Amino acid sequence: MDIDTALKEAMTIAGAVGAALVDYDSGMSLGSIGGGDWLNLEVAAAGNTEVVRSKQRVISALKLNDEIEDILITLHRQYHLIRLLKPTKRGDSMLFLYLVLDRERSNLALARHHLKAIEADLTV
Repeated sequence: MDIDTALKEAMTIAGAVGAALVDYDSGMSLGSIGGGDWLNLEVAAAGNTEVVRSKQRVISALKLNDEIEDILITLHRQYHLIRLLKPTKRGDSMLFLYLVLDRERSNLALARHHLKAIEADLTV
């Protein structure tokens, strides 16, 4: 599945408000869908890159010998879900899927499961 198809698939998740595929190294979005006036996905992509970098530093400092699967940010009205993609080969850019959900209309467990399935089928 290509980037556009993956993002359209992410928007079929119950409660989805916006989605983006983000390059971890640059903070730039490789594609986005949804959002609207109150959710600038380009700004969110860049900002969430810093969240991922910060957590990576903590894991390294703690010498956890583990990898981030996903990061959840819970707001009063929204869930922000960041799913790191495994590079297909050495030297590939680190990417993550970023999904914003309306908390009242979503099921977090199903959303995580759906993002994992999208990751498995995504070809960049």
